[in-house]
Amino acid sequence: MSNADSPAIFRLAYAPGVTPTKWIRVWHERLPDVRLELVQFPVLEVVAALRAGEADAGLVRLPIDRTELSAISLYAETPVVVIPKDHVFTAVDQISVADLSDEIVLNPLEDTLEWPTRPGKAAAERPETIADAIELVAAGIGVVVVPHSVARLHHRKDLTFRPVAGAPESPIALAWLESKTTELVEELIGIVRGRTAQSSRGRNGQPAEKIKGSVKAKQAAKERRAEAAKADHKAKSAGTAKSVSGRNTSGGKAKAGGKAGSGKSGGTKSSGGRFTGKPKGR
Repeated sequence: MSNADSPAIFRLAYAPGVTPTKWIRVWHERLPDVRLELVQFPVLEVVAALRAGEADAGLVRLPIDRTELSAISLYAETPVVVIPKDHVFTAVDQISVADLSDEIVLNPLEDTLEWPTRPGKAAAERPETIADAIELVAAGIGVVVVPHSVARLHHRKDLTFRPVAGAPESPIALAWLESKTTELVEELIGIVRGRTAQSSRGRNGQPAEKIKGSVKAKQAAKERRAEAAKADHKAKSAGTAKSVSGRNTSGGKAKAGGKAGSGKSGGTKSSGGRFTGKPKGR
């Protein structure tokens, strides 16, 4: 399969819990020739994946190290506390940060919530991941505050959650390497910002529907130009060879005619330059 036949692919990394579903449909409508490939990475590894070239853009949880990165804030998630179903907090629809003061509040190493002051009592050890913290909550060892979508991602029948008023929200952003702000990245920016196909613009300021940003289309056009140049060169070479052949053939006939005319009677010349009328030697 040639490069022109290979489908163009745009890889979008995302952190657990983030749901890019609403943008996928729009992408498919506007860029049907470019396959959008979704790749999930641990929350703290999305940026590393962008730097390593493992993805073209990423949906990240802020804060992040923005060195060499561009980022657009999209929305912020409500924080919730994950608790056992028999916990006292289940009696209300929402709790406050102050309500956590008597609880062991687990602090996973991959937690991205920016607390001014962490609530509750610290556990003896920090669980490595949020999934590990959820397991500890199920075992009756403390509670954990996470973004709403993450609590839903780790749903268990023996656990539930409640919103926490006053807790820091979890901002979601679209991030990409500044040095790789391609036309396809610009297309994604337009999609997540809610631009229409007519108003969305790429790097060159062209309307989205006129942008030839497809790797597949560009490669196919390049190969078509190469084939056309090759065919043109071949045609010119064939024309030159035919012209040269025609001149050689014409010259050959003229030479042959001259030889035939130089001895038409087969006789001998007299001293006056006239033929004697008899063949020589008779």
